[in-house]
Amino acid sequence: MTTVTVLSYGAGNVASVRFALERLGATVRLTADPAELAAAERLILPGVGAAGYAMARLAELGLVEPIRAFPRPLLGVCLGQQLLFDASDEGGGTPLLGLIPGRVGRIEPAPDRPVPHMGWSRLSIVRPDPLLEGIDEGAYAYFVHSYVCPDSEATLARADYGGPVPAVVRNGLRWGCQFHPERSAVAGARILQNFLELTP
Repeated sequence: MTTVTVLSYGAGNVASVRFALERLGATVRLTADPAELAAAERLILPGVGAAGYAMARLAELGLVEPIRAFPRPLLGVCLGQQLLFDASDEGGGTPLLGLIPGRVGRIEPAPDRPVPHMGWSRLSIVRPDPLLEGIDEGAYAYFVHSYVCPDSEATLARADYGGPVPAVVRNGLRWGCQFHPERSAVAGARILQNFLELTP
């Protein structure tokens, strides 16, 4: 049975992520302990809310450097994906984990495009990846976010919300999902299953 560690640091959607993983048969460990993080087989960094608050919590708990040094599969979810990048415009500028190059910016609102981007959007696959195995072109995923990651070489899949939304990203053994896989029905469950099957 696969064991997965989920960071529980007071800024994440931990319960819904945990239940989704347990439905897939995984053993889930919740932790905010740097030593347990470092020893994990694979790691999920959830996140909701403001980037500045999330980074402050990670720093208070001594988790920033252990996350940066983590050598096995890591998946950032929603805000957790954004935290993987260098910096965010949120709060007048927030330094992030620096695991993927680029700066996170605010989604520009429009009459037909309210912010936050909330609801179901289709995924467009940019290139194949083990995390996206079995995900069909046009599969739906559930998004809730006001900031968007830069579209770059790290992008594996996009959504469209008045411009490209990097929906899945990767740099080495660090992946991110801007959407909530734990709320994204069949496609989300498959992505979580694929993450559980990645070789540590």
